[in-house]
Amino acid sequence: MKRWVIGEADNDLAADIAQKCDLTPLCIKVLLSRGCKDLDDIAAFFDTASLEDPFVLRDMQEAVDTINKAIESFDLICVYGDYDCDGVTAAAVLYSYLDCCGANVMYYIPEREEGYGLNENAIRTLADKGVKLIVTVDNGISAVNEAQLISELGMELVITDHHQPSETLPKAKAVVDPHRQDCPSDFKNTAGVGVALKLCAALDGGDYDAVMEQYGDLAAIGTIADVVALNGENRTIVTEGLRLLKNTENYGLLCLLERCGLSGTPEISAQSISFVVAPRINAAGRVGSPDTAVQMLLSEDTRAQEKADELIGLNDLRQQKVAEIVSQIKDKIDKDGSVLSQKVIVLDGEGWYHGVTGIVAAKISEAYCKPCVLISADEDGTARGSARSVHGFNIHKCFSYCGELLDRFGGHECAGGLTVRKENIAALKMKIAEYADTVGDMPPFELKADKLLTREDLTVGQISSLSRLEPFGEGSERPSFAIIGARVQKVIPLSQGKHTKLEIAYDSTVQTVLAFGRFPSALGIYQGDMIDMIVYAEVSVYNGQKSISLKLRDIRLHGIDQKKALAALSFYDSFVRGNSIENKLLERMRPDRQELLKVYGHLKAVGEAGMDMLMQRMYLKGMNFAKTRICVDVFCEVGLAELYDGCRAVRIKQINGKADIGSAPTMKKFAAYTTA
Repeated sequence: MKRWVIGEADNDLAADIAQKCDLTPLCIKVLLSRGCKDLDDIAAFFDTASLEDPFVLRDMQEAVDTINKAIESFDLICVYGDYDCDGVTAAAVLYSYLDCCGANVMYYIPEREEGYGLNENAIRTLADKGVKLIVTVDNGISAVNEAQLISELGMELVITDHHQPSETLPKAKAVVDPHRQDCPSDFKNTAGVGVALKLCAALDGGDYDAVMEQYGDLAAIGTIADVVALNGENRTIVTEGLRLLKNTENYGLLCLLERCGLSGTPEISAQSISFVVAPRINAAGRVGSPDTAVQMLLSEDTRAQEKADELIGLNDLRQQKVAEIVSQIKDKIDKDGSVLSQKVIVLDGEGWYHGVTGIVAAKISEAYCKPCVLISADEDGTARGSARSVHGFNIHKCFSYCGELLDRFGGHECAGGLTVRKENIAALKMKIAEYADTVGDMPPFELKADKLLTREDLTVGQISSLSRLEPFGEGSERPSFAIIGARVQKVIPLSQGKHTKLEIAYDSTVQTVLAFGRFPSALGIYQGDMIDMIVYAEVSVYNGQKSISLKLRDIRLHGIDQKKALAALSFYDSFVRGNSIENKLLERMRPDRQELLKVYGHLKAVGEAGMDMLMQRMYLKGMNFAKTRICVDVFCEVGLAELYDGCRAVRIKQINGKADIGSAPTMKKFAAYTTA
C-alpha cells in the first residue's frame, strides 16, 4: 500500500492572490500546495528567464579555445556521447554544430555492453583512427584513468558533463561541469544536453539565439528524458524546445513524430515526449545500438525514415522483453512469496536482458512499494544488477555497504547498478538485508496529491486552466487530486474488459473515472462501494463537446486508516522474516477460527480477489491487514487457496475432504513464538 500525502492550500491566501493575477483559483491552490508562499513565488515559477552566460561555467573558455584550435587545424574531433536519450541528443547537438562549422568531426556512442562512459578499448580505437581531440557529452567526469590514457596516446580531452564529480578531476584541457565545486554557475541541474547546448552557444560567441533555434528541440527532448527538475533554466529550455518541436526542421525527429502520431498535432507536450518519444530513442541503447538513434537525428534523407522505423521496432522489442521478465519474476514470487517480506526485494535470474532490468526494477518497486534489486547472471559467471529505491533509502549507500562483494557499483539515492560474481549473489542478498536492518523502518512509497477536489474545482474552466502549469515533469509534476468519500454508481468494462470506467457520485456531482489497464475484477470495486481515489484531471473533447476526464492513479475503500494499515503490513513482514515481536502484537495478528471463516467465506463468495482490496474489505469488517494476510497464508498452506499474479491476488481452490488448519506452518509458527 502506498502512503497518500494530500496537500493543502490556504484558501484565504489563494483568494487574495486570485485578485492580483489571471490564474484560476485551482491553479493558485496547486502552486500554494507545492510550496509557493506568495504572488512573487508564483511569478518566479512561471519565469522563463534567459539562460546565463555560458562562459560562467568553469573551463568553458578553455573548452572553446581547444575546440576552435582543432577546427582551424582540421584535426579529427570525436564527440563521445552516451547510449541514453540525454547522451544521444547531446551528441547529435554538438556533432551537428561542429559539422556546420566545417570541423573534421566524428561521433562515438558506446554500446551498452561496453558500459557507461569512456573505456579503454574505445579510446584505443579512436586513437588508431587518428582522432586528436575527444569531447565528451553527458559523461567523463569520473574517467580519471581513461583521461590519463588519452593523454598518454597523444590526444587531447575536453569533458562536458552534468554528473557529480569525485574529489579528483580527470586530466583534461577543460572540464565543464556545473557540479564542480569551483564552478560559479548559479544553475546546477542542467542535463547533459543542456551543457552541450551551452558549449555550442559559447562556440558561437556566447549567443544562444542561433543554437536554440537550431537545437532547442533536441535539448528539450534530452532534458525531459533525463528527468532533471523542470525549473529554472530547464524550464526555459523545455518551454522553448517544445515550441520549436511542433515545427521542427530536424527531418529525423519529424519522421519519428509522424510514426508516433504526434506530427502536426497540439499533443506534443513534456508528457508525450516522456512517454512516447524518449522511450523510442532510449530503446536503441537498451535493446539495439544507440547509433540507430543518432543516425536518425542526423540524417536528412530516406535513412531518417528507416531509422525511425527501426526505433519503433526496437521499442516494441523492449516492451516485449520487459513483459517477459516481469512474467518470470511473478512466477518466482508466486513460488516463494517470502522474498516480499524483506525490506529490499532482491531477485536474481539468468539471461534477463540487461538493457531493460532497470525498467523492470522500477515496475517491481512501484508494485510492491519497496526498493528492488534485480540481478541477471551471464554464462561466464558474472552478473549485473539494476536497482530502484524509494526516497529515504539510499541504494548507493546500500551498495557501498556491500562493496566487498561487488566488482563494480554506481548510482544515487533512488537508482543504481552493480556487477557481482554469480557465486556471491546469495551473500549479497544477506548483506543487503543486513544494511536495511541498520537503517530501521523502510520509508513508505508515497503518492502525492496536490489537493482535495471539490465541486468548485470540477468545472471545465478550472480543469482546463491546469495547462497553464505546463510543462510537466520532474519537480513540476502533472497535478494530482484526491477524491475522498465517493459512491460508485456504475462499474463499466471497456475494450473487452481491458479497462474500467467508474461512474461516481461525489460532492453533489456525477463524474466518470477511467482506470486504464485495470479490468473490473482486478480493480475489485463494486456498485455501491464508498471509495477514495487519487486521480489526474483533464478536459477531453468528443463531438465538439468538452467534458472533465478523471484518470485513476490509486484507489481505496473509504474508511481505511493508512497509518494503521502500513504499520500492520510492516508487522506482518517482520513475522514472516522471523524477527522478534511483542506478544501483544502477535495476538493482534493471530486469527481465531471465526476470523478464518470470515475471510474464507468472503473469498468463496467472490472466487478471487486482489490481496490489497481483500485486506481493505476485511479491515472494514474489523480485521487488521496483518491478520487477513496471515489468514490467506494459512489457506494457501493447507491447499484451500493459491496466490497468483506475483502474490498480489488470491483465488479459492477445490480440495477433497477437510483441511487441517492447525497443521499450517504459519499456525505452528504462532505456537512457537508463544512458547519462546
